[in-house]
Amino acid sequence: MTTDPSTGKPFARREQHSDRHAARPPDLTPMNPGPAAYSASELLAVMSARLLRDGQVVFAGVGIPLLAATLAQRLHAPGLTILFEGGVIGAFVEPGKLPPSTNEQRCTHRANMVLGSTDVLLLLQRGYVDIGFMGGAQIDQYGNLNSSFIGDPQGPRTRLPGSGGGNDIASLTQMIVAMKHEKRRFVRHVDFITSPGFLAGAESRREAGLRTGGMFRVVTDLGILGFEERSRRMELQALHPGVTVGQVTANTGFELPVAADLTITDPPRENELAALRNLDPDRLYTA
Repeated sequence: MTTDPSTGKPFARREQHSDRHAARPPDLTPMNPGPAAYSASELLAVMSARLLRDGQVVFAGVGIPLLAATLAQRLHAPGLTILFEGGVIGAFVEPGKLPPSTNEQRCTHRANMVLGSTDVLLLLQRGYVDIGFMGGAQIDQYGNLNSSFIGDPQGPRTRLPGSGGGNDIASLTQMIVAMKHEKRRFVRHVDFITSPGFLAGAESRREAGLRTGGMFRVVTDLGILGFEERSRRMELQALHPGVTVGQVTANTGFELPVAADLTITDPPRENELAALRNLDPDRLYTA
């Protein structure tokens, strides 16, 4: 049975499958029109934060990963140690002062220490980091990430930021990826493997020499995805409230298996949204 990694308890509700699936509505902001309305980005941050546990060491990228890790630290994981690529270890970001980059001075607030980037990446190689947490422009059915370019490598349509520490992080940790669920992002084959997932599936990652780490979860604005144990193919494990299987498959560029114990996530709670908005009052990451 699929459980919530933050609590160890099973998800409460189960999805009833139907052959009649509506198309995904074009506007998902706010996701919920009721009193506890939240944006797609807020949903991503809350659901991602729930996956992090007290006592873990997480290597967080900028944007939603940084925000979600800080949220988890505030709510249920005070012993979570956050690492940034810029060399910061043990960051404790102040509310309302979210840094626009993991190399920015505000990342150092109440940090245990600040090292060089090489020293931080060495912690990965030594096995001291539990979770890697970042986003990407494209992801494929085996969890390989592209943050380098879109299109033909000889003449790409769009150039992206590139790897940074992403390849090291994905090669050596259990990975959480947070991103919007769109067909152009969820593709059968990424245009370039910047950060490895399970490569070609099955044992291909291990055979390539990557004997630790791998993809753990992909959190989107439609649901939560994991990976089958043997094939290492992505599968749909949970839907967010009000989302159907049809909406997810319509926005995925490859055949997506559905877990037999598909569940429905609990919507963001008032205390989670309040803490999140306190952290990001200017909506730097949650607009």
